[in-house]
Amino acid sequence: ILSLSLSGDPQAAKGFGRREQAWRWWTVPGGHETSCSALQRAMGKKRKLEQADVAEGAKPSETDAPQRPKRTLLGWKKGASGAAEEKNTGVGPVFRNREKVLVTCSRRIVSRYRHLMLNVVSSLPHCKKDNKVESKESKGATLNELVELRNCSSCLFFECRKQKDLYLWMAKCPNGPSVKFLVNAVHTMEELKLTGNHLKGSRPILTFSINFNKDPHWMLLKEMIMQIFGTPKDYRKAKPFHDHVFAFSIVDDHIWFRNYQIVNQGGIDETTLVEVGPRFCLNPIKIFGGSFGGPTLYENPFYISPNQIRSMEKKKKAGKYSKKVKAKTRRKMHELANPLEPDEFADMWKE
Repeated sequence: ILSLSLSGDPQAAKGFGRREQAWRWWTVPGGHETSCSALQRAMGKKRKLEQADVAEGAKPSETDAPQRPKRTLLGWKKGASGAAEEKNTGVGPVFRNREKVLVTCSRRIVSRYRHLMLNVVSSLPHCKKDNKVESKESKGATLNELVELRNCSSCLFFECRKQKDLYLWMAKCPNGPSVKFLVNAVHTMEELKLTGNHLKGSRPILTFSINFNKDPHWMLLKEMIMQIFGTPKDYRKAKPFHDHVFAFSIVDDHIWFRNYQIVNQGGIDETTLVEVGPRFCLNPIKIFGGSFGGPTLYENPFYISPNQIRSMEKKKKAGKYSKKVKAKTRRKMHELANPLEPDEFADMWKE
């Protein structure tokens, strides 16, 4: 290929170190001088020729090292031998849970609700937090694009309206389904100050009440909660053990969330649960077939919006005031109709 030899006076080369000698000029049989970059180019051409021979079907020799499989987004790509082994054994590729959740909120959110979102982020190691999103009609397309850019498969969107009401969107992106909840009874970790404390990044155990298996819409919600709140087994940021429990229970057609720490005080019989927080209650409003929209699969018939509740309270207060005014007018009419008799001793002490 290339016959290489050092050039220059050997007496002059004694003054240089080993590294400087290695990078000296090289000579080829033609008498032309070239640098180490020319040697690299020549070796690169040789490597390309070898790869072309292997691609054409040339059998590699026994002394050659085994070729490294190609890397893809889903892992290492197996060659023909690996595929043949899978066919012979009858075992397909192993499923890996690559669930990632994007957590974000709307603009002008109240600090209390923002703290709740941060508590949820701290308890889910497989989630990614993003900037605030404008709460408009086109928020669905924006959120789907964000989920795709952040390489996620689900989304939790905390939407605050009128700085009073908090709505939670759970969506599987980009094809759906999605659920809209009204969040009630919010208690953050900072408010509760409970004694429970589990390791950050550990995987939770999800528990559900028996009511989730009764109706189809509860079964769908259970599956979505399992996929979103369940941390994948081989996720790089997750600790490989369980030390806390996420409890989801249905009471009065509401989903109540609790977070407990598993405390081992010796044996299995002495294991107890200590609450960590946060606490919140989810009131399902609608289930959509798509991501942040689409056909309505389920609508809660018992749902009453917060605006309706506030208007009813105002009407109740307005009725109370009108009753008070009517009572005053009745009292005046009664006093005019039944005047008091004059008292003969009323002016005695004035004199």
